[in-house]
Formats: sequence, C-alpha cells, structure tokens
Amino acid sequence: MQQRLAHRRQRLIAARQLSPTTAVAKRFTMIDGSNQGVLISVQLFTVVIPLMILGFAFFSGFAGDASPGSVWIRELGLIEPNSGHVRDAFGAAARLRSTWNFFGLAAFLVWGIPMSMTVAAMFAKAWQREQFGRGQRLMRGALWFVLYLTMMGLRVRIADATEHSHATQIALFAVTLIPMWIFWSLTPFVLVRDGGRGLKSLALAGLAGVAIDGIIIPAVSRLVFPAVIGSWTDFGPIGIAMALMAWCGIIGVGWVVIACTGAVMWERNAPTDTVIEAQTAD
Repeated sequence: MQQRLAHRRQRLIAARQLSPTTAVAKRFTMIDGSNQGVLISVQLFTVVIPLMILGFAFFSGFAGDASPGSVWIRELGLIEPNSGHVRDAFGAAARLRSTWNFFGLAAFLVWGIPMSMTVAAMFAKAWQREQFGRGQRLMRGALWFVLYLTMMGLRVRIADATEHSHATQIALFAVTLIPMWIFWSLTPFVLVRDGGRGLKSLALAGLAGVAIDGIIIPAVSRLVFPAVIGSWTDFGPIGIAMALMAWCGIIGVGWVVIACTGAVMWERNAPTDTVIEAQTAD
C-alpha cells in the first residue's frame, strides 16, 4: 500500500511539472480520447438530437410554421440559403405531435442512460478513478442525464429571450453559462468515485466545461459549419444529417477534453494528499 501511494505521489509531482497544455494532451492520449469522443458523438446523435427536436416542437406548441431546424440555425449562426435548407430538412414541428407521448419520449430517455454511463467510464479514466459497480453506474448515470437535460432546457429557455439589443444578448449569453458551470462542476461529483473531494477545486474544474462547451465549441461551430452545411446541401436531408453528425463529433471530443482538463486542473489545485487518496486507478 505504501509503495502504491508513493507511486501516486511521484506521478502527481511529475504531472504538475508539465505545462497545463502538455498535461491535458498527455491525459487525452492516455485514455484514447479520440475513440472515446467518437463513441460519445454517436450516442449524442442518436439520443440528444431527437430530444432537442422533440423539445423544440413541444415548446413551440407543435406549430405548423415552426421548424425544429431553428435550433441549429441559431446554434450555428446560419443564414440564407443554408438556414432555409436546414429548416426544410426538419419540416414543421406539427408533424411531431404524435411522437410526443410516453412511449416516444421514454425510448429516447432510456437510451440516454447508456450514453451517460459511457461518459461516466470516460470521466473515470480521465480522473484516474476506479469505476462504480453496475448498480451505482446506472443510478448515477440516470441522475447525470437528468442534470444534463435540465441544463440544456435552461439554456434554451434563456436563449429564446435573446431578441433584444446587442448588449442584452451578451448579458443573456453570460447568464446561460451559469447552469453550464454548475453542471460541469457537479459532473465529477456525480460520475466519479470520490469526486466530491476538494469542492473549491471542482468549481474551478467546472470552468473548463464553460470555456470549452460554452464558448470554444460554439465559436468554432459558427466559423466552420455554415461552410460545411453549404457544401453538403446537395445531398439533401442526408447531407444535413452528416453535418450534424460532424457537429456531434466536435462536441464528443470536446467532452473528453473537458474531462481531461478538469482532472488536470483539480489535481493541480486540490491538496496533494487529497489527490493521492482519491485516485484509485494505478
């Protein structure tokens, strides 16, 4: 046991001597971050995208003149003619009324739990912790998925109120980052064994989620995806689906980077003994 603790201490000291960027890149490579990101992106595409579509249809009152494509038009900053192609590809929200029932929602919500368990396994590797047993993984994964949907819902509701002056839009955008910061700060607490140690450091690690998921990914998406969608519109709806799959890929890899960055930040700011005692994966 003493030898194992000494090994963890030496590993932590060596990691703290690396630059933050190098440490995050090393952790990303160590956990095979690219493959982790691809796996998460596939589950995002099959779970989160349908729920976003259904959620938009519900909050629009299943209006015949509202298109779920408006979610991505706003998210990716699309303008005509790309915005029209996306709007046409998704059709009218009224067509989804029959899907808004217990069985239609339950199918996607239940499928969200395996996605959350995949995220939990990835976080455990990034934070160098032993995974929970299957029962706890299931319960914690369900809780995390509820938190994720709550955070997404709050952000969408706040973003819906952005038809104001430029200054007000900037202020509301800053407000949307608050639930995201809370969510990413709570994620290690929910998904990682002994993830609640060093709460101040967890709050700091949550800022990695805000920076990557709330600022960098949206900015990159707005720069890249208008051109991507424009080049794939000749393929019709399947081209829009391919573009959304690529978007999910960026988010999936981004989540892996968030886990690695948060872990590195926590390890550098939490007390040394707290880090050594919490880490269980040697």
